[in-house]
Amino acid sequence: MRIVVIKGYKKTGKTTTCTRLIEELVRRGYTVGSSKDIHFEGYQADQENTDSWRHAKAGASTVIVSGPKQTAVLYQHRREVRDLLDLFSEDIVVAEGDLGIPVANVVTGKTEEDLRRRRDDQTIAYSGVIANEMTQFEGLPVVSAMTDIGQLADLVLGNCTEL
Repeated sequence: MRIVVIKGYKKTGKTTTCTRLIEELVRRGYTVGSSKDIHFEGYQADQENTDSWRHAKAGASTVIVSGPKQTAVLYQHRREVRDLLDLFSEDIVVAEGDLGIPVANVVTGKTEEDLRRRRDDQTIAYSGVIANEMTQFEGLPVVSAMTDIGQLADLVLGNCTEL
């Protein structure tokens, strides 16, 4: 399995970059899994008063919900990223948000300072709002997910991390 992280600050184009990249990789014949790291303190995956919520409230530490078209696994605690990655069987995982592990990443931003602050040794490109203003920054390509998704997919396929 290969992985790439799309990371950046709020409202910089992370979700757009992820969804466009997933669509392009699927179009090319790859199976794609996705992950999203959410930092909103009040976030809860399950809705209050559903049966699965009631199971968790009763004390179940893991709840599996299987429906006709979807299956969800709800853990009542945060899991380690490496453990969660073992759940994927797809060719490529596109993860939105910083996973805290050293893997290839694309940084999204609105300003040059956004890019500088989020860049690390595994950054392979930049994207997001700033791609409307430039095509290169500090030696790395800046690629628009809206107009040049093929180029971004090529960069990801050539540089994503093998796990």
